[in-house]
Order: sequence, then structure tokens, then C-alpha cells
Amino acid sequence: MKRHPHRLPAPPPGKVAPIKENREYLKVYKRGRSQVHPLIVTYALKNRLGYTRLGITTSKKIGKAVQRNRARRLIKTAYRNLLPEMAPGYDIVVVARTKATFSKEQMVERALRSQLKKAGVLP
Repeated sequence: MKRHPHRLPAPPPGKVAPIKENREYLKVYKRGRSQVHPLIVTYALKNRLGYTRLGITTSKKIGKAVQRNRARRLIKTAYRNLLPEMAPGYDIVVVARTKATFSKEQMVERALRSQLKKAGVLP
């Protein structure tokens, strides 16, 4: 029996709630608002869960596993830093671009902050 995402409990404070299933990613890509930046592309869509979930996509275009994992770490850290300010109830998918692997954490956080403000997730 499959568990539905809207029946899952909210994650503990400070933890990142992940978007896990492919159909959930596709829904955010299709219906969400997108914001483009040279480091990352962000898609945001309201959900009915009462908490915000994060999905990170890093393709092989970015580089080998070390570069992809670095990009994921940078994005996840930036997200964690912004999470207390975010409005709850969004699904956010962040797609890393090639320049993200060579940038500093503050640059990724600045890019994510501006994109989430445009999407209405941050005040």
C-alpha cells in the first residue's frame, strides 16, 4: 500500500522535507512558477500539506558525482538558511546549473532568496 504525500507528518524543525516521487516533480515542473538564474532554476508550486518540501535536480551535464553532490549540498544549505523565513505550504524544485558547482554558498543563497521572493514564497 502506497502512502500518500499529503498524509505524511510534517518534518521536525530544521529538517528538509523531500519531494520523493517523479510524478510530484513533474507536477511542479508543469504547474509551478519558474525563475531562472545563471546558477539555479527554481520552480515553486503551492501544496496542501502545511509545510514546504524541497526537490533538487542535478543532471550529468553539471559534471561527475563530486560536482553534482557539491551543487546539492550548496542548494540544501541555502534552503535550510532560508527555511525559517519561508511561507509554509510550497513544493520547491531547484535545478542546479553548471556554474553552481564553482560558486560560493553565499552566491547560491542570494540567488535562491531572490527567486523565492519573486515566486512569493519569501516575504
